[in-house]
Amino acid sequence: MASKDRFSNSVSIKNRKAFHEFTISDTYEAGMILKGTEIKSIREGKVSLQEAYCHISNDEIFVKGMTISPYSQGSFTNHEPTRERKLLLNKREIEKLRAKTEEKGFTIVPTKLYINKRGFAKLEVGLAKGKNLYDKRDSMKKKDQDRELKQLKY
Repeated sequence: MASKDRFSNSVSIKNRKAFHEFTISDTYEAGMILKGTEIKSIREGKVSLQEAYCHISNDEIFVKGMTISPYSQGSFTNHEPTRERKLLLNKREIEKLRAKTEEKGFTIVPTKLYINKRGFAKLEVGLAKGKNLYDKRDSMKKKDQDRELKQLKY
């Protein structure tokens, strides 16, 4: 029998690389179609969103490059770590995302993976536009200034 403390309902994995390389304008909460061993690995926190991106095909949205490590207790039913996973969004939301991504420079990037109150894994995807090098420098400078102000307060 599996121990209860190994699985957590308070998993929250952020894609910090996305916030560094992109400016996120809109965010959407999407459900995912997962296999049994995938949700168990997510509850253990063994997920990487660093290389993940989303694409739309045939009025459906998929996430590619998201790595969910194989479940340690899984047998021959274990999942493929980097398989393409379907996201669950409303048709209107998918059409909004499709229209925006057809504009130059926009892409869909996963920003956060978490488990909601009901126990379902949710992926927060954001409509992103790439930053230039000077934008990255400005955001790093602002972050440093905020950190210094915070230290001065305490």
